[in-house]
Amino acid sequence: MKTIFKSIVLSAIMITCLSCNANNKSNKTDIAIAEDRETNKQFIKVALLLDTSNSMDGLIDQAKAQLWDIVNELSYAKCGDEKPNLEIALYEYGNDNLNSREGYIRQVLTFSNDLDEISKQLFSLTTNGGNEYCGQVIETSLNQLNWGKNQDDLKLIFIAGNEPFTQGQISYKEAAKHAHKNDITVNTIFCGDYDQGISSYWKDGADLAHGDYMAINHNKATTYVATPFDDQILKLNQKLNKTYVAYGRVGESKIIQQAQEDTNAMGYSSANAVSRTVSKSSHLYKNSTWDLVDAEKEKDFKYDDLKEEDLPNELKGKNESEIKAYVAKKREERETIQNDIQILNEKRRKFIAEQQSDTDNRLENAMIKAIKTQAKEKKYKW
Repeated sequence: MKTIFKSIVLSAIMITCLSCNANNKSNKTDIAIAEDRETNKQFIKVALLLDTSNSMDGLIDQAKAQLWDIVNELSYAKCGDEKPNLEIALYEYGNDNLNSREGYIRQVLTFSNDLDEISKQLFSLTTNGGNEYCGQVIETSLNQLNWGKNQDDLKLIFIAGNEPFTQGQISYKEAAKHAHKNDITVNTIFCGDYDQGISSYWKDGADLAHGDYMAINHNKATTYVATPFDDQILKLNQKLNKTYVAYGRVGESKIIQQAQEDTNAMGYSSANAVSRTVSKSSHLYKNSTWDLVDAEKEKDFKYDDLKEEDLPNELKGKNESEIKAYVAKKREERETIQNDIQILNEKRRKFIAEQQSDTDNRLENAMIKAIKTQAKEKKYKW
């Protein structure tokens, strides 16, 4: 069985048709939104607000262990014939090591599609303290993050903790209403008894923002379903890593980070490392800021902009034609490997489905169920 983070890990503008293909809206407010419209892409935007007080060691541990299963499930989403992009933001709250003047709240990561960076930041979290101000951390995420104006984007907050939802000077009711007004759904995850979460107003917070209320056992031990396909997938991961062509100022450090997050995933189990490998074979794993194979697909990329010092050693002294041929070869290798991983993963998913139940209160189950339910309203499907 998988675990708890797996149970999480989920007057408006009137439009004539609520469809995920409605991309030609006006009033673009920033460059990012304009670019998204031009590429006809929608986003699933997920803000994770995690309690990092002393009692939440189990929750954080599960978050680290189950990130990749959540990402994989989201990678199967479709919006019409398109697969939406994914961005995840991360906040911690309720930790006495954080600034008291800011409500013991820290933005760990703004909305990002860099899955390695998201993993790195999750692994950086530690617990201590403290005072958990749910209303304030929700309001902070609403004000700080760029949620965009695209009515077809799926915008979700998942807040997890175990103290009364009423703490702090900012009312959770006002924060929840603010979220709903801006088409952002707040889902609450109480770490403990279901009825206790209701009596401490976690359910009320979700109801006001038209989200789901869930209660989970955050201290449940992480277990995995090993499959006959795991070893093959892990071998393919080693081949996959060799298709990355690091370039630019951060290229070398990002290659190192990629390997480190592989190690972090393996630290929980080989099955978790397999889940990460599957994520790396999906359209959600993008590294255009440091990998030439991904960068070449970006419409603003130009080989003329590459400087000799930006190139890896194997490409220094090569002309443009030679560099293009090298990148094309790596792309072909990568696509073949990713396809092989996806084929094996389909067999792996079927095997796991036959071995486990979806009825227990695990974080991934709770998150995915909430996401799929709310996504239907925006015409997303799986």
